[in-house]
Amino acid sequence: MLEKTYLHSPFGCFEIVGSELGISSVKRTDLSPCPDAPVPALLQEAVQQLSEYFSGTRSSFELNLDWGGAPDFNKAVWQALLEIPYGRTTTYSAIAEKIGNPTAVRAVGMANRNNPIAIIVPCHRVIAKNGDLQGYFYGLDMKRKLLELENPASFAAQGSLF
Repeated sequence: MLEKTYLHSPFGCFEIVGSELGISSVKRTDLSPCPDAPVPALLQEAVQQLSEYFSGTRSSFELNLDWGGAPDFNKAVWQALLEIPYGRTTTYSAIAEKIGNPTAVRAVGMANRNNPIAIIVPCHRVIAKNGDLQGYFYGLDMKRKLLELENPASFAAQGSLF
């Protein structure tokens, strides 16, 4: 049975869905205000760990994940994403090479786009080969903010002198 809850964070309202198998979805919603409902026991650890991540006190997640019937290619990409260290980035082409399919750069991008477990499966850590931020389903501003949270020295916004 699937359980659902919401988490209000500095990055918006997130809907978290999971079951005894693990977390199956973490996605930002446009709900305002963010629903304030009791957190099902199955999701309490996910809410706790995500809250710690957003507060800057957690750099890795220790949660079971449930990718359900997703294609094997997507699962391979998402597994590779889990190996990107906190505060670091990699490229779409590096992920394609890592999974043994170096010509599948666009397919890697599509798998990132279809990642149902945002933040925990860190697709925001994947950037273009030239270093540009590209393709985040919550927008590049959100991607930059998540990268800044993880590595303020490298991704902080440039301040203005005037």
